[in-house]
Amino acid sequence: MRLDKWLWAARFFKTRQLAIDAINGGKVHLNGQRVKPGKEIGVGAKLRISKDQYVWDITVRALSAQRRPAPEAALLYEETPESIARRQAEVARRREERSFGFQPEAKPNKKERRLIHRFKRGVE
Repeated sequence: MRLDKWLWAARFFKTRQLAIDAINGGKVHLNGQRVKPGKEIGVGAKLRISKDQYVWDITVRALSAQRRPAPEAALLYEETPESIARRQAEVARRREERSFGFQPEAKPNKKERRLIHRFKRGVE
């Protein structure tokens, strides 16, 4: 089965084109090496997938040419415990960073936006 089609079926990417772009961009490695989207994969293949700030280290457990619901798609692969721990740590770190940042209660209205723009351009 083609790698791009499997990534789409396993729900790592919303479309096959996004999967192809990620593979071509070097975000997906098969057995430690960069590959092309049409590369044939089989059960037991080791994949490393980088998406946004997250990295998955998985082993292919089953093949499916159809995109199935998320609980069924999760059965197509097995993630390593180190990968799970690393992703959860990243999620916790990002959540903590967000809590320290300034979070406005609402978007600025038109008058406030004008004041912000005036401030950024300098006093006229």
